[in-house]
Amino acid sequence: MHVLLVEDEVELAQMLADGLRGEGMDVRVAHDGPRALEQAAATEFDVVVLDRDLPGISGDAVCRTLVRAGSPARILMLTAAGTVSDRVDGLALGADDYLSKPFAYVELVARIHALARRRGGSGSPTVLERHGVRLDVARRLAERDGRPLALTRRELGVLETLLLADGGIVTTRELLEQVWDPYLTPETTAVKVAVYQLRKKLGKPPLIETVPRFGYRL
Repeated sequence: MHVLLVEDEVELAQMLADGLRGEGMDVRVAHDGPRALEQAAATEFDVVVLDRDLPGISGDAVCRTLVRAGSPARILMLTAAGTVSDRVDGLALGADDYLSKPFAYVELVARIHALARRRGGSGSPTVLERHGVRLDVARRLAERDGRPLALTRRELGVLETLLLADGGIVTTRELLEQVWDPYLTPETTAVKVAVYQLRKKLGKPPLIETVPRFGYRL
């Protein structure tokens, strides 16, 4: 697993990098925003662990740049601010997960492994297909019947989760945990909005079925 650790506190970065390498991960370290973008452009990482408060270019700007560039890496934001609004702000930038400082090292490791699995590692298929929909998980490219689909990161995540279910029902809670933030409540409209937009982009005949009181299936 290839991990980019972006942390401006040099001693903390070194300690975390050494620990993650001991877990069998290939870890590169950047201490500021510009260096992080340079490394991300030169190497395809599975996960980027990104501190939000960085010199040079902020972590928010780095996250936004990676998402807009179509980086396949999953992004785990680190920050000293841990309120719900802070988490929502970070996730709105396109981050895949959020961890507040101080955090337990074992939780960091678990979050990284979870994000790597969502990217398509650990034996998961790299290309998913069903009903004419094809998703290249590693390259984050989707199409239906040969027609390219311009999907956001969240829409790609929803589509991937539905395809992996292979026709089974996926609950709103599962979509929140897999694509958004496990701390968000099931009452949030984020999933409904993303499913609505994904339906529109997939076109007709409709493929996503709403299962009342349960969730969705493809």
